[in-house]
Amino acid sequence: MASQESQQQTTTIFKDYLPGSSGLPEQDKPVEPTSLWKQTSHAHNLPPGLEYLNQLDRIIIHQQVELLEAILGTETCSKYEIKNHLGQRVYFAVEENGCFDRNLCSPIRSFTIRIADNSGREVITVNRPLRCSSCWFPCFLQELEVQSPPGTIAGYVVQNWDPFLPKFTIQNESKEDVLKIIGPCATCGCFEDVEFEVKVLNEMSTIGKISKYWSGFVNNVFTNTANFGIQVPVDLDVKIKAVMIGACFLIDLMFFENSLDGL
Repeated sequence: MASQESQQQTTTIFKDYLPGSSGLPEQDKPVEPTSLWKQTSHAHNLPPGLEYLNQLDRIIIHQQVELLEAILGTETCSKYEIKNHLGQRVYFAVEENGCFDRNLCSPIRSFTIRIADNSGREVITVNRPLRCSSCWFPCFLQELEVQSPPGTIAGYVVQNWDPFLPKFTIQNESKEDVLKIIGPCATCGCFEDVEFEVKVLNEMSTIGKISKYWSGFVNNVFTNTANFGIQVPVDLDVKIKAVMIGACFLIDLMFFENSLDGL
C-alpha cells in the first residue's frame, strides 16, 4: 500500500515533465522580459502635454522656410511644425542659441529646442551641448537630453562610435538603453528619401524608422529646410516618442544642415 501511494505521488510530481505532457508547470515556464520601450504608464500618469502623442504612430516634422536664410545664406534659428499623419499641427518647436554657434559651429552647434503645444504651453525641451561628431573623437561624441515636462528628464540620445554607419542609442530617464537607431552609409540621398532604422537593442528586428523626405531640388540646394517622418509602434512609451523627436532634430543638424548634404 505504501509503495502504491509513493508511486502515485511520484507520478503527480513528474507528470508535467513526461513526454507528451502539456508542458512545464506554470511556475517553471519562461517569462518574457518586459520591453523597456513599451508604454507602461496609464493615461493619467503621462507627462502633461503628451497625451495626444500617446495615440500617434506616425509623426511629421516640417522645418519652416526662413526667408532671410534663403536670400542671404545666413543661419537663423530653426522653427519646426510637428504634425500628425493627417498634416494637422500638434506641436511647434523653436531653436534657441547664439549667433556664434549658428554660423561658426553650424552642424555641431549647441542648442535648446523648446516644443510647445497649440495653446503655447511648453511640453518638451531638447538640450544639445557642443560636442564632436567625428569617429576620430570617440570619447566626445554627440549626446542629447530630452525633458518632458521641462525640468524632468525623459531620456537621452547618444551617438555610438562606428567607422562606417551613423548609429545612436535611445536611453530612458535612468540612462538604460532602450532602442537603437542605425542610418545608411551614405546620407546624401539624391532624389530619394533617406531612412534611419529604429531597431531593438540586439539589432535583429526593426520596429520603426526616421525618414528624411526628398523635398525637391531647389529646396534642398538653396535652403536648409527639411521634412522628416517618424514611424514607431503606437504602444511605444510616450516619453521615448518624445526622445525620438529629439533624435530627429539631432539627425537633421548632423547630416542635413548644409544645403548640399540634402542632395
